[in-house]
Amino acid sequence: MTQPAATETATARRQRSDGRRSRDAILDAAARLATVEGLDGLSIGGLAERTGMSKSGLYAHFKSKEELQLATIDRANEIFDAEVRAPARSQSDGLARLWALADEFLAHLGRDIFPGGCFFAAVGAEFSGHPGRVKERILTFNADWIAELVAAASQAQAAGEIPDTPGPEQLVFEIDALLLMGHTTYAMLGDPRSLEQARQGLERLLGPRPS
Repeated sequence: MTQPAATETATARRQRSDGRRSRDAILDAAARLATVEGLDGLSIGGLAERTGMSKSGLYAHFKSKEELQLATIDRANEIFDAEVRAPARSQSDGLARLWALADEFLAHLGRDIFPGGCFFAAVGAEFSGHPGRVKERILTFNADWIAELVAAASQAQAAGEIPDTPGPEQLVFEIDALLLMGHTTYAMLGDPRSLEQARQGLERLLGPRPS
């Protein structure tokens, strides 16, 4: 016979799991909406309309607009990890990793993960002049992303896979400029040729992607 304590524990686990799935579904909707209407455009009421949930149900997850914004950023980071970083990290260090990081970024745009393109490119411009916790969270993501690109570039140069000039920081600046231009053009026009143009630029900087 199942012991009452064991039954209560299993029920609690299911409730936590259900709560996590519900929270993730809300934040997935919030992240998609933010790439179109901006993080500042998020509201409990607006999100309730989009998800079909009650305002009280949403307030049970997020006590303020800022908490909703911060949680949305964290969820978008998880999605970026799964869509971009994780596939790239399966590649070996150096040029293969650097190329994969850049190419997976472009690929996730082409898969239309978010309707407004890259979540962080979209909200980064929005909060460039808004100091506070939300901007700091976005800056943390950006710093981590650039640091990962710089580390891969440094490894590629140390291994002699690419020239050692320009230095890794300047090289990544140029790579990121291609990625952001590809993002902006694709988000505005929806033309996949803009992503291929970015890849052509990467080939001029790095050579063909290692097979």
